[in-house]
Amino acid sequence: MTTTLFLVAAACALAYLPLAPRPASKLRSVLKTASVACLAVIALLSEAPLLLIAALSLCAIGDALLSRETDTTFMAGIGAFAAGHLAYIALFLSHPSSDTSLILTHPGLFWSLILLGIVAATLLAPRAGDLKLPVLGYIPIILGMGVTVLALPDTGALRWALPAAMAFIASDLILATEKFLLPAHHPALRMTPYLVWPLYWGAQAGLLIAFL
Repeated sequence: MTTTLFLVAAACALAYLPLAPRPASKLRSVLKTASVACLAVIALLSEAPLLLIAALSLCAIGDALLSRETDTTFMAGIGAFAAGHLAYIALFLSHPSSDTSLILTHPGLFWSLILLGIVAATLLAPRAGDLKLPVLGYIPIILGMGVTVLALPDTGALRWALPAAMAFIASDLILATEKFLLPAHHPALRMTPYLVWPLYWGAQAGLLIAFL
């Protein structure tokens, strides 16, 4: 059953990819939401940690909201994803193998994330308009997920967690660049949707695999 659901999730994710740059539609929303909602159901059926189920479910809600592409649903979507990231942070820190001292064994990555947060806040704050506060609130949360995943050991299925978390951060950075930094009709806008979606869905699938 779970294998079938994973194939359904992957099929929805693949079907959504060519729709990623297109305007909002019911089909687009259904495919985007289902691709992660199915992962949440897999986690539930597999009796995975409740925090993983909560994180995937909140992100699926965020997908449904962001797919509508209005300022109101964007803000609500950021809220859902922020809650999802907080659930992931709690998952990473509460795992039996978690050891916060391991974070200090990755000084280069740790300080890179801190610097990235400062640069992102500096660039986005003057350009986010009415969305400035939620965007600035979201930055430390997503980067906090990147820091806390360093507390997990690089063993077994858990080794998927770090690259998945980094892919998640990369997808969000590209999305923020697309929405707030690139001018309309910039040539890069033809490519960004095709980068954001595989990184994002791959991150969710990787985190599911890491904690099953």
